[in-house]
Amino acid sequence: MTKPFVVDMDSHVMEPADLWDNYLEPQYRDRSITIRKNNSGREELIVDNKVLLSGRLASLGGVEHQADKLFIDPDIPYMDGCPLASYDTTARVKLLDEWGVDAGVVFPTIGILWDKPDDPELAMAYARAYNNWQWDFASPALNRIVPIAHIPLYDVELAKVELQRCLKLGFKGMFLAPEPVAGKRPSHPDFDPLWQMLVEADLPVCIHLIVRFDRVINLSATRWWDSNTEPMNTVFSFALGGTMQLIPATAALICDGLFDRFPGLKIAIVESGAGYASYLMDRLDEKYDRFGAMANLKRKPSEYMRENFWFVMDPSERSIDAQCDLLGEEHFLWGSDYPHIDSHADAMSEVHTALAPMSEHRRNLVLGENARKLFHL
Repeated sequence: MTKPFVVDMDSHVMEPADLWDNYLEPQYRDRSITIRKNNSGREELIVDNKVLLSGRLASLGGVEHQADKLFIDPDIPYMDGCPLASYDTTARVKLLDEWGVDAGVVFPTIGILWDKPDDPELAMAYARAYNNWQWDFASPALNRIVPIAHIPLYDVELAKVELQRCLKLGFKGMFLAPEPVAGKRPSHPDFDPLWQMLVEADLPVCIHLIVRFDRVINLSATRWWDSNTEPMNTVFSFALGGTMQLIPATAALICDGLFDRFPGLKIAIVESGAGYASYLMDRLDEKYDRFGAMANLKRKPSEYMRENFWFVMDPSERSIDAQCDLLGEEHFLWGSDYPHIDSHADAMSEVHTALAPMSEHRRNLVLGENARKLFHL
């Protein structure tokens, strides 16, 4: 047996607290994203001079700390909860070496929290600052650290310019929030120029969960836990928060006929597990068999899922061998979610155990060969 090529498809940076103070263009500097202490000494995450999150900022990450300490002690500074490898290039490469991982795809942390639909130019300035910092973080080790461009969709013309800039630099795809933008789903024709650019680059759109504190993302009017009146159930929210964003995002892109317009568009579904993939495929097909005449689709949903989607498993998922049988072994990857509070610090051991029943060929595909092909590594 030769050593497989291994890619962590879902890891994160912890943005330095002064990233936007240092990288934001001067005309926006007084509206920076920043972390500072309030009059009572508690840290606050400030976006455009408004408090987005107060206290316990260290709990955004900190895989090297004890989880209970992060939740109990609100006074741990944000940067103390950020492992060095979450923002330092040399330390990240050392971590990859220790894990036996050849490359890691990186997504933001603060970047999945903030949201500025009311000011597209400021939103893009925030994204440019993050992308520039991310490039400085990744570019010294591009064979090991895979950067993904953060592109807000509030203004398509601004988005086109920034995506083109990032692709020219060497970014390996685009981060997309799983939500409609200004009442338009990502499959709306207004966004087609962006998808065309990614098709031409043969690189994926990476749809990753988001955390918006200023609104609740629900599929229905039912709120199972009301955080205004009771503590959130952490198991419930962490287990279903991402999945309940990404299942409808996947289904909406398919049912809207996006892939009839862009047969070559690649979508990676990140941080929601992968065990639901074949269920969703069968569920959509079953309804298509009954209502297909009313749908604007040229083919069955399963055909798009088998050709246009890649799913990222959690390291401990046990059903991926069966998922590969049903959906296709070329369409599954794994991710650690390092260094977030719910991440898998022992990810490599877990993923090797979960993939042990597979053939060596299939196991190597999921460990990294599928990611190598998807991102042209």
